[in-house]
Amino acid sequence: MNKDTLKGQWKRLRGKVKTHWADFTDDELDRIDGEYDQLVGKIQEKYGRTREQAEKELKSLLN
Repeated sequence: MNKDTLKGQWKRLRGKVKTHWADFTDDELDRIDGEYDQLVGKIQEKYGRTREQAEKELKSLLN
């Protein structure tokens, strides 16, 4: 899945994101609004992952 697909399908995918990373609030997900870099950054911040780890988890979840 590429960055444009994430943005285009955000409403459908945010449920998967919320289920996998339950610490995200609805407000945070609203602010992220399908922006790949913001989502990866928030995963890093909340879960202490490196950028590479966060991207790998996200790609695994969305594929």
